[in-house]
Amino acid sequence: MKKIQKKQNSAHLPTILVILGPTASGKSDLAVKIALKTPQGAEIISADSRQVYKGLDIGTGKITKKEMGGIPHHLLDVASPRTISGQHDRQFTVDRFRKMAEEKITDILSRGKLPVLCGGTGFYIQSIVDGVVLPDVKADKKLRSKLSTKTAPQLFALLKKQDPARAKNIDPQNRVRLIRAIEIAQALGKVPKIKNSPRYRAVQIGIKPTDKTLHARIHDRLIKRMQQGMVTEARQLHRDGLSWKAMESLGLEYRYLALFLQKKIQKTEMLHDLEVAIRQYAKRQMKWFQRDTRIKWLKDNKLEYNKIKGL
Repeated sequence: MKKIQKKQNSAHLPTILVILGPTASGKSDLAVKIALKTPQGAEIISADSRQVYKGLDIGTGKITKKEMGGIPHHLLDVASPRTISGQHDRQFTVDRFRKMAEEKITDILSRGKLPVLCGGTGFYIQSIVDGVVLPDVKADKKLRSKLSTKTAPQLFALLKKQDPARAKNIDPQNRVRLIRAIEIAQALGKVPKIKNSPRYRAVQIGIKPTDKTLHARIHDRLIKRMQQGMVTEARQLHRDGLSWKAMESLGLEYRYLALFLQKKIQKTEMLHDLEVAIRQYAKRQMKWFQRDTRIKWLKDNKLEYNKIKGL
């Protein structure tokens, strides 16, 4: 996929700050530190495709009230992962995210504060930075019903045939996203040409730990989440109405927790396979971000504030 290089004049556009990077890199902590040091004040908008869901707290590493340091955070807990009135609300789309995020950005700017977009979901971030306008493809119930019988590997293989570009940047284990991607590809007949209409001057700061550091953080964080009650959280989500199938479709932690709680895998197997899956996910995140040459990369989360110009 080609690198993203935008040279258009954005001097007249309002400024937003973006803090991005792979999972476990320290994005949330850095965003809070920057927000606390911003003279005019700042508010943080989460750009995480799973932290939008209520109840997915420990498994997604959702920031706590204490960790927020008094900084307002938005787009956390704005959707339910459960089935509501026959509609699968867990299918939170990038277009829905973009619309909600833009509303928050407008509100924050109107109060003279700096909007800080923070997260690791590349497509969510790109939708704001580049003003991505996606094709309007309605849900195809018949197709979804047909695809719902297929496994994640089968869906991924089908997507690779229909939309190779999208297949390079999607979680191959996330059945919900795979089905939606196939739905779009089949409806349009080809890979859609995404329209861009930037609304902001985005200053993008990326955290890029070494592989050794990142792997250690992923391991330590996984053990900590287990101690905090990640298994209990998943069990409670199921008791509250989230099916095992739906939980698996949420990917990563919840996929393996669902398999473990159904006794399909042992605890040691769950921890090993999950850690490997998180590492692979982090690698895919970096592959996505490294396409964008506008991102200013930091070593770990050390930041020289004078290098962020114009904020």
